Amino acid sequence: MSEWPHRGAFPHQHGDARGLLERIEAQLRERIDEAIEMAALKLMVDTRAQAGRPSPESTSAADRAEFESTARALLIRLRERFLAELPVELRPQYDQAEAASSAAAARPLAGQVFLARRLPDYWQRFERYQQADAQDRLADPARPGGWLRRLFGQT
Repeated sequence: MSEWPHRGAFPHQHGDARGLLERIEAQLRERIDEAIEMAALKLMVDTRAQAGRPSPESTSAADRAEFESTARALLIRLRERFLAELPVELRPQYDQAEAASSAAAARPLAGQVFLARRLPDYWQRFERYQQADAQDRLADPARPGGWLRRLFGQT
């Protein structure tokens, strides 16, 4: 039997120059980003099905742009829901975590990472807020339909 080339319990981390806290932060960011993308894709598929439109295609640039827009909008709506219930004493730290991100588009995600580290029930809240948002989006009569529907006043 050959010996494993790396020593330690977590060989996948060897060669990673980042410290433990940086790796944890990066893993949280990836997991949250993935959860938002999955929720946005489901929302996009469901709203299209409700409107009688075809499912998105991975090869379509227009569908990809719509997906990215849906994911960004979902992230902003989740931010609003979390902030509405955030304890006052955590708000300055939250603002600081968002401000530490150099790119404006990355700030809401940085805020979610902060919340995931501070709120013991973050993932339960995430799931609850995401599901409520999906229900709101699917029940919203003002959602855009096809241009023919709008032309003839149908929703």
